[in-house]
Amino acid sequence: MLGLLLLAVAPSVALAHPLGNFTINHYAGLRVAPDAIDVDAVLDEAEIPTFDARRDIDTDGDGEISDAESELARVPQCRSFTASLVLSVGGSRVPLELVAAGLEFPIAAAGLPTMRLVCELHAALPARIGSATAVSFSDGSFSERIGWREMTVVGDGVTVEGTNLRSASNSNRLTAYPTDLLQQPLADRAVWFTATRGGPAAAAFAAPDARSLDAEAPVGRGSDALADGDTARVADPATLSAVPGGIGDEIDGLLRTRDLTPIVLIASMLAAAALGAGHALTPGHGKTLMGAYLVGARGTPIHALGLGLSVAVSHTLGILVLALVVLAAGTALPPDQFQRFAPIVSAVTLTAVGALLLIGQVRRRRFAPAAGTDGHDHPHGPDHPHGHDDAHGH
Repeated sequence: MLGLLLLAVAPSVALAHPLGNFTINHYAGLRVAPDAIDVDAVLDEAEIPTFDARRDIDTDGDGEISDAESELARVPQCRSFTASLVLSVGGSRVPLELVAAGLEFPIAAAGLPTMRLVCELHAALPARIGSATAVSFSDGSFSERIGWREMTVVGDGVTVEGTNLRSASNSNRLTAYPTDLLQQPLADRAVWFTATRGGPAAAAFAAPDARSLDAEAPVGRGSDALADGDTARVADPATLSAVPGGIGDEIDGLLRTRDLTPIVLIASMLAAAALGAGHALTPGHGKTLMGAYLVGARGTPIHALGLGLSVAVSHTLGILVLALVVLAAGTALPPDQFQRFAPIVSAVTLTAVGALLLIGQVRRRRFAPAAGTDGHDHPHGPDHPHGHDDAHGH
């Protein structure tokens, strides 16, 4: 009963980033005018890539991102990101100039920080758009990482035409992902269209979470240009602990506690066992296969206990080995690649093990001696053709 209760509660407290805590999510909004193109480029990094990024931004190594460190990092972070953005007009590449930047660390549902980077870019066109002009834009940043990728295009005194163009953001600039698209997130890595002079003027736009490069750093806030009441995405540095990556103060305090009583230790072990049991009830742990094998082998309760212990130990060791592999790989192989290929490796491994077990059973049944025989040509039993007395001449 406790396991079922945990199943109902666990997803609501364990879920952090809606697309997974390995993801790096992209948005680029293009605003095309006759003489210039502006790009609103946004990165929303989930918990794991944020952990890595914070280690570089935390220049004093104290585990916290101060206002000064955030201010110092926002422009270099944008320049690193936007170096992989390519805008071409009329077949020629047009340089993108960084004019505003914003860096925040919103706290996710599990108490861990994510990172939101906003980079406002301006491209002055060498010639005004007149007749139909080919325009393309691509984002090659973090190409090896999984995540949401979205692009929109609007004309400002220019008419834009292309295939599957979006004029509005489905995710509200990576702040509210639509639940019906989470299983198949958008994957816009490039956009192509034609621009022709003439068309309605677009509404004025100013990124609410980016500041001009020469703006003074605000005190205690990630942006001085947020819309009224829009504070949900701004992380208060005081809420981040001294643990690199920003684990919540409660967890940090628990790990540093030295006066744990025996009752607390026992309760913690029982809680850990209950959480483990709840986790084991979720799909994907091969319990059905193990149970079928145990039933087919006519196992005893002792066998079931041994099997359960072996599964628990192997599962724990497997997680530890996987963590060590991910840490050892470092930047050579992004962690989300493990998340992508681990199910494939698991499926192949289980299929191979199942095939070996099946082949073994077929061989045993095929070559096993028939009932009442020992593999020899003569039978054994009460109708044995000779007795011991005859064999000795009696």
